[in-house]
Amino acid sequence: MDITNRTVLIVGGTSGIGLGLARRFAAAGSTVIVGGRHPEAVTGLAPELATVTVDVTRASSVLEARDDVLRRFPELDVVVTMSGVLLQEDLRDPAHGAQAEETIQVNLLGTIRVVDAFTPHLLARGAATGRADVMTVSSGIAFLPFPLMASYGASKAGVHAYTEALRAQLAGSGVEVTELIPPAVATAGQEKVNPAALPLDGYLDEVIGLLTAEPTPREVVVAAAQYLRWAERDGTYAELLAKRSEALRSLPGR
Repeated sequence: MDITNRTVLIVGGTSGIGLGLARRFAAAGSTVIVGGRHPEAVTGLAPELATVTVDVTRASSVLEARDDVLRRFPELDVVVTMSGVLLQEDLRDPAHGAQAEETIQVNLLGTIRVVDAFTPHLLARGAATGRADVMTVSSGIAFLPFPLMASYGASKAGVHAYTEALRAQLAGSGVEVTELIPPAVATAGQEKVNPAALPLDGYLDEVIGLLTAEPTPREVVVAAAQYLRWAERDGTYAELLAKRSEALRSLPGR
């Protein structure tokens, strides 16, 4: 993927990996808009970035954000959708349903809403210029669940499946579809609970190297995520799942 002189929207780009990607695109010469529920937080952190308010749990908010972005940036040709929540759940307690609903609303339906909102515009750009891109963000947990965060894994597996279908349906349209599959990265306190979480800058270095390769990979999987992505193929799935299930001991009464 060419990341120079593009016009890029990153929904969920107000912190963590999203904000880091936004800065990398901007440093490469692209115009970047970041979207989120509280985009004003970005102004002081990265004044070179434009912002838009969007709540991906509400279809009306996504459509309003789309109209605002396309009015200000009609040359938009890259959409990255990565809004996400990561919640622990005790599946023995029916009250976890509220966490499950929130997770699916943000991670999976939020992804679908953003893609749907911008697909007609991107198809037009792809037809006119031969260059438009969608990037979704799933997770290594989509391929090797972390049982303490059951709905998170289910939502990200859904993002993966949806991305595969989207790529097939947009084939030949001029719109390329790429999936980013992160492992644990040291953002939002992940470094406190997972000592194996990758430093953000090092992770982004590897991502940009893969993303800008020719041809653009269908899936951007850094070295530290390979064991997650290919556990079933490599015959390590059962062993790794059992090890990850040890975290369930942290739940009450376990």
